[in-house]
Amino acid sequence: MTRTTPPRPLDVEALFPELAAYRGTTTRLHPRPGSPAVSSSSVGGPLLWPSDEPWPVCTEPHARGTGRRPADIHRERQVLADAWDRDPDSGPTEQERALLAELSREHRVARLADTDPLPMIGVAQLYRRDLPDLLAGPDGCDLLQVFWCPFDRHGRTGYGMSLDLRWRRSSEVTEVLAVPPRPEVVGFKGYVPEPCVLHPEQVATYPFAGLLPEGLCARIDAWEEALEEAFEEAFEEALGEEADDATDADAPEPPAYQYDLSIPPGWRVGGFASWHLTDPAPMDCRACTAPMDLLLTIDSREWDGGSGSWKPLEERDLPTHRCAVPTEVTVGRWGQLNVFACPVDPSHPHRWSIQ
Repeated sequence: MTRTTPPRPLDVEALFPELAAYRGTTTRLHPRPGSPAVSSSSVGGPLLWPSDEPWPVCTEPHARGTGRRPADIHRERQVLADAWDRDPDSGPTEQERALLAELSREHRVARLADTDPLPMIGVAQLYRRDLPDLLAGPDGCDLLQVFWCPFDRHGRTGYGMSLDLRWRRSSEVTEVLAVPPRPEVVGFKGYVPEPCVLHPEQVATYPFAGLLPEGLCARIDAWEEALEEAFEEAFEEALGEEADDATDADAPEPPAYQYDLSIPPGWRVGGFASWHLTDPAPMDCRACTAPMDLLLTIDSREWDGGSGSWKPLEERDLPTHRCAVPTEVTVGRWGQLNVFACPVDPSHPHRWSIQ
């Protein structure tokens, strides 16, 4: 089934004609639970990995011997999904709750030292043939494979993530690794993706407002304030005498540049990064200082209460709390991971930011 983004609530270029010069495209991946093949772009699916090539491992020293079993995490999700599908009002039975308590237990892997090689988790693989906005890889590579360590114990703070991106030429893989290694335990269940097939869709996108020229950004801010005031006045007028009893939560939300007109939520490739959590930060290549381009966004949600206008037409009747997290991946505190690549030389090291 295809996934189709609804038309935007307003024509943003009619409101601000200057934005036409900044218009770009991004490909929404629309990952949904399924059984992807090794020859397909996917999240959490089997990877086209050569049988004679070492699997990526984390070698950075950190505790790695205590955590949850990946199989228990997958089973827990299935039990919960079955329970809520069967009875949305009561959820799991007492027997299922006991099983869930057992599945949520942490386990310890004996004799696993802090420096032992730890298999990374294969998060996604993306073929350029499937995704029109996926940036070119180095030396004609057409397949991007994404891995991460299942523990948040890296970097200067000791609480960061470790990401590993690999490019390859898919035609050169003749024998695929049948059973990839997996970590026995993981430190965070949000690092364990559910297998998902992709339904790519290319849509228009515009830069984060804070990166637009100062005058244009100020006009957008003023327009949003005026629109919000107009919506509030119309809401109060419609309520009449009941207006005093209404709360802010009752008022309709007007369209906003950030959440409705510029950058779509969810997993996607290409386009522009959102900087909604922090101020925009320079993402320059550490090898050649060139400004980097957005390669991939990994999002904890496909949509939420503030970005519901991007919900695909085919899923407009599905509840947000049940259907907006198909991959079960969580980045940070329900944020998104933006990965950047060097446009001058794609083999240069990637950079990333969590928003």
